Amino acid sequence: MQFNHHGYVSENPRIKPAAGIGIDRSPNLPETMDVLIVGSGPAGIVAAAQLSVFPEITTCLIEKRGGRLELGHADGIQARSVETFAAFGFANEIIDEAYRITETAFWTPDPLAPEHIVRSRVTDDDPQGISEFPHLIVNQARVLDYFREFMGRQPSRNAPYYGYEFVDLTIGEGEYPVEVRLRRSTGEREGEELTVRTKYVVGGDGAHSGVRKAIGATHQGKISYHAWGVVDMVADTDFPDIRTKCIITSNQGHILHIPREGGYLFRSYVDLGRVPENDDHEVRKTPLEEIVRRLNAIVAPYRIVPKEVAWWSVYEVGHRVTDRFDEVGLDPDMDREARVFICGDACHTHSAKAGQGMNVSMQDSWNIGWKLAQVLRGYSSHKLLRTYNAERQQIAQDLIDFDLSWSGRMAGNTPDDECIEDFYVRTAEFPAGFMTEYKPSMIISGRARQELATGYPLGKRFKSYEAVRRCDAVPLHIGHQHEADGRWRVYVFADAAAPGEDGPVTDFARWWAEAPDSPAVRHTRPGDDLNTLFDAKVIYRQPHRSYDITDVPAGFRPKNGPFQVEDWNQAWSAVPGDSIFGARGISENGAIVVVRPDQYVADIQPLTGTAEIAEFFDGVFDLTD
Repeated sequence: MQFNHHGYVSENPRIKPAAGIGIDRSPNLPETMDVLIVGSGPAGIVAAAQLSVFPEITTCLIEKRGGRLELGHADGIQARSVETFAAFGFANEIIDEAYRITETAFWTPDPLAPEHIVRSRVTDDDPQGISEFPHLIVNQARVLDYFREFMGRQPSRNAPYYGYEFVDLTIGEGEYPVEVRLRRSTGEREGEELTVRTKYVVGGDGAHSGVRKAIGATHQGKISYHAWGVVDMVADTDFPDIRTKCIITSNQGHILHIPREGGYLFRSYVDLGRVPENDDHEVRKTPLEEIVRRLNAIVAPYRIVPKEVAWWSVYEVGHRVTDRFDEVGLDPDMDREARVFICGDACHTHSAKAGQGMNVSMQDSWNIGWKLAQVLRGYSSHKLLRTYNAERQQIAQDLIDFDLSWSGRMAGNTPDDECIEDFYVRTAEFPAGFMTEYKPSMIISGRARQELATGYPLGKRFKSYEAVRRCDAVPLHIGHQHEADGRWRVYVFADAAAPGEDGPVTDFARWWAEAPDSPAVRHTRPGDDLNTLFDAKVIYRQPHRSYDITDVPAGFRPKNGPFQVEDWNQAWSAVPGDSIFGARGISENGAIVVVRPDQYVADIQPLTGTAEIAEFFDGVFDLTD
């Protein structure tokens, strides 16, 4: 965390000074705005949090509830989401609060007494070391709280507008081309309708999304006709793995068992069996007592006696993806400007078994959030927004394909000889959130030199590793310094030359800071700092004690803030004996790795590839319509 470069800070440095829209922000919903976000669930809140960083952007988040969510239904937090929380500044806090999954126990019928279950296998939750971040269980409501607190600390002082329900919208012309009709859903004026105008709309309003219906997007998919009861409870029990994640298969059915935060609460997804196609949702009337009875039949010879049920429900598994994630879709005419976007359950629904709903929703909205910010701040044309549908619709389909296989196995439908335990281990990277791989586009280079950094696959998230910050000799994960601030990261992995020696690193630093075609010069506005749009770091092979910070080229010591003091946090060294260069397959000749604001690798070039870097960023920051 960096502060004091704008003046001495004696209070909480996480609270940024109010600026722009955040100065005397009105509690009343304005008539016009830059972005209207519908729904304050995981999909909506992340987009709002990303946009809250920019005080020049008027973002309004509306929610039909009268206040904060008190009982969230999603609870699984995959490692990629915790990585995202780190970018928004609250990973450590939520890790301390959450239940941490470290292993999974598998229970199957006892060969000697098939009516009973026995523990047949225990696997590590991350047997392949996919991430340094943990797999967590925490109430969705708390996740929303943390994002809301982040918003309130940003210069825009953004906060949800509760008590407003989306009715419909029309897209026209002018500065604020989207007209949105709303209805007050709480308070003395409940039922009253009003109209607002906005430049863009983000619909994060759930599986029954009104925004989706307003743009004519339709779900593609069907219910799989298998029902599950889900119960959050505190219970008296002799089941020995009640505080361990379990996948239970018995002759009586199946259970996915998830301990919850706090030490006592747990959640069980209980198999209610196949449902006739003409059931017409009658299975949803299954009483709690029947769910508990089936649960106990499955876990025999053990018993689970509820003492308090916090929440329960019955649902049928559905797998659907909408035909498009905005009103334009995959139309090849790039001149068509997208104005309305949907994310989360509004555009993809699936089972809860793989714990993906909240996690994928947050990645949807971070994807569209930083892109909207870059366009609204005047750094890119509307064509950047067309990449949202192209990227996230495919990811949603990949999720559905995985979930069909996973939930089918959970229901006992195994299409091959692979047991569920082996499938769980083999596919661990997908549910952890790290299989996303974006294809070449205007923001993923088609000319990247992958062989120069084999450990950073193009289009996948930048996998962090520890290095030593030279100025203070602190070992840190370099990727954890990536904040959700809308900036592009440029990681310069050095060749064998020492800091200060002539060579390609020194040449690159001079080009980056001074050359007219450098992205940091070409796309930065007068009065901005060199690091307004970019965060450029250099990582040396030499031990940090072998050189001084002042040996590092000035291009990696940018001046910052009103006092124009040098930022000495941008020069790093490999950890002796545990080098990031070896761990991430960096070429002996070095490499430049470009990372998007949402942490995905966008380009890889040699240290001499300044022309290629310039060409890539010229395409990203192209303002021509």
